Amino acid sequence: MKKLFYIISLFILFSSCDDGDIALESFDFDDSTIQKCSELTYLYKINDAELLLLNFPESSYVNEVTPPNEPRIININSSNSILYRIYSGTITNAFICASITPAQPVVTNEWQAQGGTAEVITTEKRDTNDVLIGYNHSITLKNVNFSGTNNNFSFTEYFFGTYQTSL
Repeated sequence: MKKLFYIISLFILFSSCDDGDIALESFDFDDSTIQKCSELTYLYKINDAELLLLNFPESSYVNEVTPPNEPRIININSSNSILYRIYSGTITNAFICASITPAQPVVTNEWQAQGGTAEVITTEKRDTNDVLIGYNHSITLKNVNFSGTNNNFSFTEYFFGTYQTSL
């Protein structure tokens, strides 16, 4: 009888544990390159069915070297926004840059950044003959909190990547 009691107790113990199906979201765009639609101002990265989009003004990427330890700071707010989306299928540059967005794939989840900052460090880009040909803008997101309909998540620091501009 004791064995039966222990078996039933263990069954109840293991079957009653429920984490509430909480899903902590995160993303990995390390192998993705920064892209920009020619007529639009936002920068984005695509990873299969995921999109990470920075909607900052062009003035955030000034072709002027930032002094050491003095990055350009962009406060995340309604004017300087970050969006993370998951779609129902693979997305492409043509999908993101289309003037009329195709009906498929559709957004299945979306998170908006709520607060935090983006730091931009600008350096010169030179060719093999040491001729200035443009600028590199390294973008790091700091203390950014993402809020969605189902859950929230945050990053203390996330390196978005390096955006290149030409002269």
